[in-house]
Amino acid sequence: MAYLPNILFAIALVIGIGYFVKNVRKLIRNIKLGKDIDVSDNKPQRLKNMINIALGQSKMVRRPIAGILHVIVYVGFIIINIEVLEIIIDGLFGTHRVFSSIGSLYGVLIGSFEILAVLVLISVIVFWIRRNVIKLKRFWNSEMTSWPKNDANYILYFEMVLMTLFLVMNATDVSFQEMNSGNVISQYIAPWFSGMSENSVHIIERTAWWLHILGILVFLNYLYFSKHLHILLAFPNTYYASVKPKGQMDNLESVTKEVMLMMDPNADPFAAPEEGATDDDVPEKFGASDVTDLSWTQLLSAYTCTECGRCTSSCPANLTGKKLSPRKIMMDTRDRLEEVGKNIDANKGEFKDDGKQLLGDYITKEELWACTTCNACVEECPVSISPLSIIMDMRRYLVMEQSAAPTELNNMMTNIENNGAPWPYNQMDRLNWKDE
Repeated sequence: MAYLPNILFAIALVIGIGYFVKNVRKLIRNIKLGKDIDVSDNKPQRLKNMINIALGQSKMVRRPIAGILHVIVYVGFIIINIEVLEIIIDGLFGTHRVFSSIGSLYGVLIGSFEILAVLVLISVIVFWIRRNVIKLKRFWNSEMTSWPKNDANYILYFEMVLMTLFLVMNATDVSFQEMNSGNVISQYIAPWFSGMSENSVHIIERTAWWLHILGILVFLNYLYFSKHLHILLAFPNTYYASVKPKGQMDNLESVTKEVMLMMDPNADPFAAPEEGATDDDVPEKFGASDVTDLSWTQLLSAYTCTECGRCTSSCPANLTGKKLSPRKIMMDTRDRLEEVGKNIDANKGEFKDDGKQLLGDYITKEELWACTTCNACVEECPVSISPLSIIMDMRRYLVMEQSAAPTELNNMMTNIENNGAPWPYNQMDRLNWKDE
């Protein structure tokens, strides 16, 4: 029976990590449903972007209050969880604060953890007030329904509880307090338990210890279902994000080939396919109508979205009352991708047509055509997501597959085709606009 706690700890650890790995595999499977794209270029620039944006939080601090608080939570939560290594060793082998043998350095580390824990606790409370009391507008847009709204609060509650448990665990650890090294915060909490028996204090310490590590395992597995998946995915997303100038749109290779063929006076448009040509050389469709038509980097971005709303709060279309919300574009893409993934799971690894698609069932034409392609959403995103790329791919589908462009755009394209300019003037008069 002496080893029962260690056995229970090992079981909890295996279940927690095993379930996490299972969900990570499902996550990778879903992302790989996207079309392949070459992102092997500009590796030094990509690495620099990842270090500056994901690790350095450079885009977060553009809004100083939220940025600084986020940095505190991010750094504090990551550093404090270094102690998880000690907890795992203690839990598996029945030791107690195994790293305390390193001497004064241990006190410095734990002292730093305690200070960071308090700062994280304060920051999280401020975040909760901003979201639920002050009610900043970007947290209460129409797409922030019950789950997205509650999800954000659940994360805040998780962090509050975990930081509190960490401090209580230290405050009720009699041997740690007797060391008088590293207990820079917990020494002021310890007197709260001074009237209790030694056995009661020990029970509180063990309870806090168990709840702390189990809470971390629960939090780890909650990430897959939460917007806080960006804690893990911000790094690959910022690395694989586009490094092209923001105003540069990508061209479809298939369309480029057709245009080059039309411009070649020696080309025979009725010639038989070249030897070795396959059906794969003919695109299945132009643009995107569902998640499987998007690239895997776009699907990665959908899972990375923090739902912070910075994109939507900067979108001129949204600010003028139009239906478009770049955040909703990413949330809808993720929701549809999850739906496709569950469909595959339910049908033994194969997708069964469910009669749905991203375009129409999740994202409307009205939203797509409201976009001005100004790139404000891309510029504002703290983790280098581009809702615009998804919007443009879906627009391409509407125009090139369904001929469903708005009347104004059809008129413009007809004018360009017939007159060489977007205005309804003939070739001889197309420059008359400059005289008006």
